[in-house]
Amino acid sequence: MLREARKRDSLTKRSRVLAALDEMKAKGEEITFLSVARAAGVSNWLVYAEGVREHIEAARKSQASATARDRKTGSTASAASLAIDLELNRAELRKLREERDRLKAAVQRGLGQQVQQAPVAELVARIQELTTQLQQRDSELTAARAEADTLRAELEDAQDSLGGLRASLKQMMRDQNAPTVH
Repeated sequence: MLREARKRDSLTKRSRVLAALDEMKAKGEEITFLSVARAAGVSNWLVYAEGVREHIEAARKSQASATARDRKTGSTASAASLAIDLELNRAELRKLREERDRLKAAVQRGLGQQVQQAPVAELVARIQELTTQLQQRDSELTAARAEADTLRAELEDAQDSLGGLRASLKQMMRDQNAPTVH
């Protein structure tokens, strides 16, 4: 009776691990033994157990080969590419700000002239029209800022990844060049 309960519990936990692994693969999350254990809510030793470890190792190999394939085919952005995109977005943001300020000043001048010449109903309609245009420009500016922030975050991630890869490469080179002891 107790043995059957343990067996059912073990099968339940193993199925949670496999489900968490499938979910992580679908989301494109980095797969490590620790992250799978945390996602499944099981102990670390279970993910290293026979019958579970093989699934995680296969997923890690698949993920590593997909990353290498993306780098080789150029489907992921390089740090330099992200930096250039960020700088281009900053320049565009500056242009949009300048345009907004210029339009705002023109609107203020135009309103001053129209107040002297137009009836109140026309002024109210014109103010509403100009307010709508201003809101559109502000939303464009907000979108450009959000895109710049996203690109900045992607650049930081890429730089972090690059640093990690460099450290790994140095370690690999040290390991390769270390004298072998027989």
